[in-house]
Amino acid sequence: MAKITVEKPYEDVKNALEEKGHTVTMFNSDENVSGYDLGVVRGINEGHSDEFTFPVVAMSGMSIDNVVEAVEHRLSQS
Repeated sequence: MAKITVEKPYEDVKNALEEKGHTVTMFNSDENVSGYDLGVVRGINEGHSDEFTFPVVAMSGMSIDNVVEAVEHRLSQS
């Protein structure tokens, strides 16, 4: 399964992804993170999408179920 990082404080998203069998860690928005298959962030600021060396799912406006679906879809594409 995938190695995923989720922006704090979204423990509920972390738990939902772990239930799907993924390895999930949390990160602070000001941390420099790398080495993951995918990241889940609150939102992507214009011009900041190059902060990550892996694909990200921005969860603004999405339910937890939608986030999990988006993550699994994104992972199936890579």
